[in-house]
Amino acid sequence: MTRILADLPEEDIKWLDARAAEQGKSRASVLRDAVSAYKGQSGANGKDWLEIGFGAWKDRTDIADSVEWQRRERASSTRYWDDDYEDVKAEFPDLFDEEDDRQRQIYLDMVAGKSPKPKPPAS
Repeated sequence: MTRILADLPEEDIKWLDARAAEQGKSRASVLRDAVSAYKGQSGANGKDWLEIGFGAWKDRTDIADSVEWQRRERASSTRYWDDDYEDVKAEFPDLFDEEDDRQRQIYLDMVAGKSPKPKPPAS
């Protein structure tokens, strides 16, 4: 094992010593653990997470057309205030119900400045 000399701010040394005391380890052991964890975050064999995940779903058979599946997943998060509400609803009508349409109409009325008149208080 190679020894290294590293300059750390005093605040980091205090934090490191506190972690070492909590874990019943030496400062050097906590540093080794931290380096191992950091190294693990960079992905297997030095590849980043995006490169590792690229194409991970290419052989899936349970979702049929992956592009269509992805489009449907994105469509399912469409809300009544989205500009493309009508277009998405036309393409995926089963994702919307009467309550969605009711909320859409309330929203459109509000944007247009049409709001229901308040009822007068009961006497």
